[in-house]
Amino acid sequence: MAGNTLLFKSNYAVSSKIEPFYKGGKVQISHDEQYIFCTCGPKVNILQIDTGKIIQSIEQDDQEDITSFSLSPDDEVLVTASRALLLKQWDWKQEKCARSWRAIHNVPVASMTFDCTSTLLATGGCDGTIKLWDVVKQYCTHNLKGSSGVVHLVEFHPDISRLQLFSSSVDCGIRIWDLRTSKCICVLESHYSAVTALAFSPDGQTLISSGRDKICSVWDLKKKAVKRTVPVYEAVEGVVLLPGTSDYSQMGVKGEGLHFVTAGSKGVLRVWDSSSARCVFTQVLPDAPALKIEEGDLDPRSLMHLLPMPRSNRLATVTAEHNILIYQMPALTVQQQFVGYNDDVLDVKFLGKDDTHIVVATNSSQLKVFELATNSCQILYGHTDTILSIDVFRKGSMFASCAKDNSLRLWKMDLKSGHVRCVAQGSGHSNAVGSVACSRLKKAFLVSGSQDCTIKVWDLPDPLPDVGCEPVLMTARLTEKAHDKDVNSVTISPNDKLLASGSQDRTAKLWSLADMSLLGVFRGHSRGVWCVQFSPVDQVLATASADGSIKIWSIQDFSCLKTFEGHDASVLKIIFVSRGTQLVSSGSDGLVKLWTIKTNECVKTFDAHQDKVWALHGGSKDDLMVTGSADSTITLWKVSPPDVSYAVRFSSDSDVLEHSSVLRYSVVWNTNSRSCLDAQAVLQVLLTHLSPEEILQYQGTRTHLEGLIPYTERHMQRISRLLQASMFLDYMWQKMRITGGIDSVNLDDDEMDTSPQSIFIIDKQPVEMTDNPVSRHQQEDEEEDLEDSEKTEELLDEDESVSTSKSARVNGMKPNGVNRVVDGGQVSSEESEDEDDVMEITAKSCRVYTIHSPF
Repeated sequence: MAGNTLLFKSNYAVSSKIEPFYKGGKVQISHDEQYIFCTCGPKVNILQIDTGKIIQSIEQDDQEDITSFSLSPDDEVLVTASRALLLKQWDWKQEKCARSWRAIHNVPVASMTFDCTSTLLATGGCDGTIKLWDVVKQYCTHNLKGSSGVVHLVEFHPDISRLQLFSSSVDCGIRIWDLRTSKCICVLESHYSAVTALAFSPDGQTLISSGRDKICSVWDLKKKAVKRTVPVYEAVEGVVLLPGTSDYSQMGVKGEGLHFVTAGSKGVLRVWDSSSARCVFTQVLPDAPALKIEEGDLDPRSLMHLLPMPRSNRLATVTAEHNILIYQMPALTVQQQFVGYNDDVLDVKFLGKDDTHIVVATNSSQLKVFELATNSCQILYGHTDTILSIDVFRKGSMFASCAKDNSLRLWKMDLKSGHVRCVAQGSGHSNAVGSVACSRLKKAFLVSGSQDCTIKVWDLPDPLPDVGCEPVLMTARLTEKAHDKDVNSVTISPNDKLLASGSQDRTAKLWSLADMSLLGVFRGHSRGVWCVQFSPVDQVLATASADGSIKIWSIQDFSCLKTFEGHDASVLKIIFVSRGTQLVSSGSDGLVKLWTIKTNECVKTFDAHQDKVWALHGGSKDDLMVTGSADSTITLWKVSPPDVSYAVRFSSDSDVLEHSSVLRYSVVWNTNSRSCLDAQAVLQVLLTHLSPEEILQYQGTRTHLEGLIPYTERHMQRISRLLQASMFLDYMWQKMRITGGIDSVNLDDDEMDTSPQSIFIIDKQPVEMTDNPVSRHQQEDEEEDLEDSEKTEELLDEDESVSTSKSARVNGMKPNGVNRVVDGGQVSSEESEDEDDVMEITAKSCRVYTIHSPF
């Protein structure tokens, strides 16, 4: 039927990745405000602000961590310093190292900055010395000594004619160096803790310094004395002066004096009047409950950097959780938000009408909603402990989350603006809530499973509050003691009538959602069940277990129908794809596998993660898939076109395909006996629905048909011989006799005597098989096919996918080379594989067409 073509998937390709690009350290924005430079171990990653993509990655050859870097004001030169005590100058746009030299410092460089002319570079070392370098003439110009301990801050005075350098070290003083004499001319002492940032006034006469001693100092550089000390009551990490050319009345600026913005441990931006030492504006963040923070730990919402973007009148902040936020002034609205490091990704789901967003649960109390087009992210506050699971309602505008804080929350997206807000919340479990499931037909209820061994059913409020309203409270309608150990997974059937749960007690259970009555128990796994999923079309349930297996169960009699084994460790998540005919699984071995249920075949194994793949979800249109791992990487997958090794059988809706390309692929597939039947199936569709005149109009059709004829004739001959062989086997079976009290057996009867007999022999004379012409022809054909396939692999790139598929199948096999598949609880596929091949070829032989050349 047109439009209902079922295409078996044979491959997924990585469409994009959201990877860690910042793990702490320095962050700098280019002068043109198009790029963000940030450190990540041995690399400096360059993020394009408009697209949210990493466009360049400058990496040390020696894999030593980068301790500091600086970009010149003209955005041309990037210099990095590593633990190997080397300085490297990069042409970052070409990702080429222009030169490298010894840093002369005895220990790593801790800080670095350029002057406004992009010619002088200052480096502050952990040895208490400061070196100045002429990057044009390539020599060291100054060696400034006198600082005590690590020099963590160096800044040139913006007026280059002064030739002054400001520095700070662990003694908490601010040193002013005269570069003409290479001497320290003054030490500004006011702070009692590390000085974190410096900001100069436009006229260069005033300096504002911030520190972790919870004060900001306003300095008169003419008198080299403190004009005013501003108590800010938080450890300040960044300070920026507001330019006097714009209207900042929305930020509390009313006078003409100097006003500055601070960022620190409270996680909010505040504006201060330097003349009155008074806070005139405090940023208001979305309501977020107090977090459970261990004593001595840093609040993840605290701000570590504050960066000005004067060209576009914006500010950028960096949080302790490595999130980069860009605010538009004066309203301080969040314009963009990038997540530098996700930690362990525990769950991920597609969100939005056309899967435009993904919602991610990481090892934190915040949810992250990524816009896939720009990688910009919203951070959702609400839970107070680690979020463990997410589930999405149909149509993708609402989803639910649950966490270790024993609660669950309901979230709603405004489809116009893309903003997400919490609209309802519920609590009642006595332990962490590990799984949540949403109703399928209507937005009517939620189901949660907890480590307190219970399952709760929650009715949604009617009507649902709008985005921005105060969240309403949900109460549990039903509570059931479901398992003896933690409930790891719950899922709801497509008709909203059944519920399945999986537990650490090694069982899965089926429940009636009407009254939470137990309908049956699925027993067979040897370790805990991590995931349960209903088929979208069949009355079966799939379970994934820590024993490394996936089982398909009948929900009618609770028997095990199939078992798939291929993962080397726990199987953590499974989803149905291709309308329930295929499965995708992810495991602790870092692998993702694609299975075809009918043939019990592991079609492909994908290795794109370095750690446990906790998260797995399929797109609404069945063409996308997203995975998330403990390696902090989120991978977006897209279905790849069919290849030779796993050809797709097409239905009558062939108009949607490019007929010429399909015919060309069929020629390639037809050269191999393993894929010839799929080629013939494609030809059947073409010949049935297209006239010869239409086919001949396509480019290269005559050449393709001439290539099809000899191979098709050879396949026809081989299948004829296989039919003869099957008849010969049938003849042998008819001549078999059972002795030991019974003279003969009537094989035409429906029943056979299965009582124990003493001997099983073949009647009459044995048949000579050594010189069987049928066997000899089969061997010759196999040799010819092998030669043909070798030639084809040399000429056609398409055959590379054959080896890819084979390797994928080997990855999913046991040591004996065969995936152990259990049907109805019995191992059967290995013994019957050859018989199935013969039966399949026999059944399909009528579909092979002999094509006569029309030329």
